[in-house]
Amino acid sequence: MRLQTKRIYEAASKKDGTRILIDRLWPRGVSKEKAAIDYWARDASPSTELRKWYQHTPEKWAEFQKRYFKELDANREAVAALESEMASGINTIVFSSKELIQNNATALVTYFESRRR
Repeated sequence: MRLQTKRIYEAASKKDGTRILIDRLWPRGVSKEKAAIDYWARDASPSTELRKWYQHTPEKWAEFQKRYFKELDANREAVAALESEMASGINTIVFSSKELIQNNATALVTYFESRRR
């Protein structure tokens, strides 16, 4: 299984494999047809409280990841549902943030990579 990230505002591609949206809210201005999402992992996305606390402040990135990983560990059902939707091939974790590196999709990939070790 390979995980990669992509912003939802970028065009969907066959190279994306299974497209999984990891935002709690549906992204503005994107139709469901254009988004081409295979699974919306709403329950595995960061909580509203965590998202509002973080506000993509670079200084909070490390703490955001710790808190998000703690939320994921506490929400085993959502993580299991997400894992069951992932294909054995390529999975693209789709996000809406303008921040390309320090975002919930990158954090989720890090979470799964750390669990594999």
